[in-house]
Amino acid sequence: MTQFRNMNKQHLTRWEPTRSLEFYTEGFWRMQLRFAIRDFRNGESVCLTILNRSESQVIGVCNYTNIVRGTFQSCHLGYALDVSHEGQGLMCEALESANRYIFSELKLHRIMANYIPDNVRSAGLLRRLGFIEEGRASSYLKINGRWEDHILTSLINPKDI
Repeated sequence: MTQFRNMNKQHLTRWEPTRSLEFYTEGFWRMQLRFAIRDFRNGESVCLTILNRSESQVIGVCNYTNIVRGTFQSCHLGYALDVSHEGQGLMCEALESANRYIFSELKLHRIMANYIPDNVRSAGLLRRLGFIEEGRASSYLKINGRWEDHILTSLINPKDI
């Protein structure tokens, strides 16, 4: 994970919050792994890693966070892919499988994914996956040191329709 984050630092900076220097260290990611396991066991998140075919390198991540139960039964989706693997359909393939897991195993009703309006790749990916645009939120998230508008989308569990 440390190698993935360091190799893609420049590529992902435009789409992510400002990261501390610690974010790019092995110690940080060891701690994150412990938190991810705890949160998974507590039903609060599902953080997945995408590996290359030989399983020797991290090429992406997809994280289902802020899982809320009760009457909401929903979560937020975030993802990132190694720049050298873009345009090959890998994230679409990973998210199709992961979304099925979220709906069939966790029985969630809604997956929400938001993107900066000029992120054409994310817009296209989410459309291909069946996410529906629900609106636009002004100054929604602080990305790379700036408050950015976001397009709000969601995917509803097909078994709930």
